[in-house]
Amino acid sequence: MKNFFILAFFLAVAPLLAQEAGKDPKTTELWAITPKVVTPGTNYGEAPSDAEILFDGKDLNNWTGENNSAPKWEVKDGAVTVTKSGGIIKTKKTYADAQLHIEWRTPAKVEGEGQGRGNSGIFFMERYELQVLDSYDNKTYPNGQAGSIYKQSVPLVNASRKPGEWQAYDVVFIAPRFSENGRVITPARITVFHNGILVQNNTEIWGGTQYIGLPFYEAHGKGSLVLQEHGNPVSYRNIWIRPL
Repeated sequence: MKNFFILAFFLAVAPLLAQEAGKDPKTTELWAITPKVVTPGTNYGEAPSDAEILFDGKDLNNWTGENNSAPKWEVKDGAVTVTKSGGIIKTKKTYADAQLHIEWRTPAKVEGEGQGRGNSGIFFMERYELQVLDSYDNKTYPNGQAGSIYKQSVPLVNASRKPGEWQAYDVVFIAPRFSENGRVITPARITVFHNGILVQNNTEIWGGTQYIGLPFYEAHGKGSLVLQEHGNPVSYRNIWIRPL
């Protein structure tokens, strides 16, 4: 009952408070919170001052391979390239909410078609795949092309460059939240810019990526960022992340 009277009082005086706020602009100025200073990179794609550099073109010290083994991908000329049967690579550190910048390139020599052409993938928290594929004049199912949340959400547009040209993803990923009993409180969401063009706009992720069957959620904590080996020599460079 006490809470009821407090609520009733607030509802009664709220219009008066709003009128008072309208008389002085300072009443709506918030000074208690000061955002930290982050220095942006000089050029597009350069890491800001608070970013964690995952790959700088020199080594894979921040990554492991299958079963925490040494990575088997090739580092050369400032890029890291998938090697056949080299397995996945994943970050040693785990993440949840994050901003990611990553650049990738499919082979200049076109081989295969559909899903067999320049295929790789970026898995957030080891579960949720943002597709990497040569989607330049390459027909496949739309929820499996570049910029898709694999087997889930079709990209808004196809922003792919030609094979052999460097491309970029800029991503904001929001991890799912689970209750103590493992139920989904809020699903994961993702926003993706492909070569500077919006292709996923705060898209809801329906669950962990499944090649066969429907996606579903299982409760989990933080997870590594994983780059997929799919038999194609896809290259990556300039990878940095900002935990949010």
